[in-house]
Amino acid sequence: MTILIEQPEFGSQVEEKKVSFNANELILDGGFMVPKTLSSQDEIFEVPDINAFGQSFRDYNAESERQKLVEEFYRVQHINQTYDYVKKMREEYGKLNKIEMSIWDCCELLNDVVDDSDPDLDEPQIEHLLQTAEAIRKDYPNEDWLHLTALIHDLGKVLLHPSFGGLPQWAVVGDTFPLGCAFDESIVHHKYFKGNPDINNNIYNTKNGVYEEGCGLDKVVMSWGHDDYMYLVSKENETTLPSAALFVIRYHSFYALHRSGAYTHLMNEEDKENMKWLNIFNKYDLYSKSKVRIDVEKVKPYYMSLIEKYFPTKLRW
Repeated sequence: MTILIEQPEFGSQVEEKKVSFNANELILDGGFMVPKTLSSQDEIFEVPDINAFGQSFRDYNAESERQKLVEEFYRVQHINQTYDYVKKMREEYGKLNKIEMSIWDCCELLNDVVDDSDPDLDEPQIEHLLQTAEAIRKDYPNEDWLHLTALIHDLGKVLLHPSFGGLPQWAVVGDTFPLGCAFDESIVHHKYFKGNPDINNNIYNTKNGVYEEGCGLDKVVMSWGHDDYMYLVSKENETTLPSAALFVIRYHSFYALHRSGAYTHLMNEEDKENMKWLNIFNKYDLYSKSKVRIDVEKVKPYYMSLIEKYFPTKLRW
């Protein structure tokens, strides 16, 4: 199978780029469905057994002070993330009128950010971005768009910064989920949705809610946060990254979908194709969280070249 992705000069007219695989080319790899040609048979990256705290990854029941903080985060998030709230936030932040800066400047701005929803990590976010990107780069050296996607996938967390309004953690980080339809029981700490006003809306409480089966995830209103914001920033600044990259950025925290198989009835065929790349990416996003330090100055020139290739010098945020 040959994969061909042509990347035109920024600003030229482009067609949406896709990467396709046949269903019989997929295998189960580390709990994720991935293409045979992109499996981990020759990968360097090894999935660790424990996170930086010495516990299992995404274990939301482990007894620790960190876990208490994480559970309280999800209690507040599940109560406040409503259909109307997300509509309002997308309209406000979709204007991209907060600031103009480069991708790398945004990476450095994340030095002061720690994600309270993450049970596996308490390091500054730029450490995680580079850990993920470098792990993917070692195993998939020819997919430079995926390296850059890994670097920028969490940049939307700048919403926590005072320059962007200093939004509360529950409005920026954590697992994402659809609004306007029933909350699937696979969503972490599902019990706290009982305090969400949308639970009393009869239309929102059905399987499809306000959507149609197979409508496509781009038609679905997701809980507001860094995922959707970075998707908007990338799209509106006319990145030349392929559609799979934008899908990864937008849905990498949608664990109810890519770990539990919930909400697949809302996906269209393009979603299903892009899902294969998201499953590849998420193994690195989740399991590369460690105490291994990255030499930022050593790898910076490489990522600067990718930023120049796929983005304008300055972006509207």
